[in-house]
Amino acid sequence: MAVWDDVVGQERVTAQLSAAARDADAYVTAEAQGRGSAALSGSAMTHAWLFTGPPGSGRSTAARAFAAALQCVSPDRALGGAPGCGFCDGCHTAMVGTHADVEVIRTDLLTIGVKETREQVRRAQMSPSGGRWQVIVLEDADRMTEGAGNVLLKAVEEPAPRTVWLLCAPSTEDVLPTIRSRCRHLALRTPPVDAVADLLMRRDGIEPDMAAYAARATQGHIGRARRLATDERARRRRAAVLTLPQRVADVGGALRAAQELIDTAAEDAKEVAEEHDERETEELRTALGASEGKGSRLPRGTAGAMKELQDKQKRRATRTQRDSLDLALSDLTGFYRDVLARQLGSGVALANEEAGDAVARLAAESGPEQTLRRIEAVLECREALDRNVAPLLAVEAMTMTLRAG
Repeated sequence: MAVWDDVVGQERVTAQLSAAARDADAYVTAEAQGRGSAALSGSAMTHAWLFTGPPGSGRSTAARAFAAALQCVSPDRALGGAPGCGFCDGCHTAMVGTHADVEVIRTDLLTIGVKETREQVRRAQMSPSGGRWQVIVLEDADRMTEGAGNVLLKAVEEPAPRTVWLLCAPSTEDVLPTIRSRCRHLALRTPPVDAVADLLMRRDGIEPDMAAYAARATQGHIGRARRLATDERARRRRAAVLTLPQRVADVGGALRAAQELIDTAAEDAKEVAEEHDERETEELRTALGASEGKGSRLPRGTAGAMKELQDKQKRRATRTQRDSLDLALSDLTGFYRDVLARQLGSGVALANEEAGDAVARLAAESGPEQTLRRIEAVLECREALDRNVAPLLAVEAMTMTLRAG
């Protein structure tokens, strides 16, 4: 299986990346054989790439596949085969995350700061330890603070030899102009629903009916489709969200629905905390030399490290809660999109066939103008959450608008 097989519905992008991997392979091979240093300028390969596309389009999947292709050591390359076989040691270790020269950076916090970025810039100055390239995949480039972006800019402006930066963000506007001007841009699209369903069946062994349901319900969002297909709790929560439009008939119902959304998001954050926080805390206590047992005292001078971990855990809980809310708001947008399609007589397939009766009822009881206002209210709520508005206030404002139409 080639490394590109999981890059769904992005034929143009994979063609560009495959060409770049060929040129990168030729460059390294020429150096290794002492045939002079073939310049990268003018070739399909460059030292910095920016992958953009809507959520679920597979930005990070494409970046990791490219990283694997750059590390490919398949003997078939000498016979004209393309890098990225998917079977050799370089491809395999890069794809599973154990390659020494491929660093994948993702964050479960709200932002990526200067400290973390400086560490990656320092790493980028090193030569590959065993692979063909030093590759750094920054999956959440849009979460970098301005200071972190300025730190990264220096590394992108003056790249170390055989170091490649792969940045992922929703759009070019989410990174500093000075950074994006120095990157080669690849724009990914939302993959077709049928292609996502096929991926779920082929890669994850999902039953055809469930794969089709998950792909359709998430409208081609690969990550959310996989979660929906494999997690019963996710399906129950989505079903609860889709009942919200029927529960905002009066002010009291609108406010209760808002509180329920917040409580559900908080429950998600609590579940993540239970999975990670206790384990992280115990690991840190052990590393700091604390004696065994929960009530044991920490060695003197180590309280600061524990406080730093607790702050990190609080920021992660905030991010988890906001991600859960954003997922619910995306499902709401899909519901009203179905209502609008029904009102306009569109023949497009419904994303929420299981809520077809509710969609038909709301479509008959309201007009397209009201539905558009409701969609705008959901989008405004998402923007308010991005601006750090108190979640309950933002969601209450949205549900009141959904009630009024």
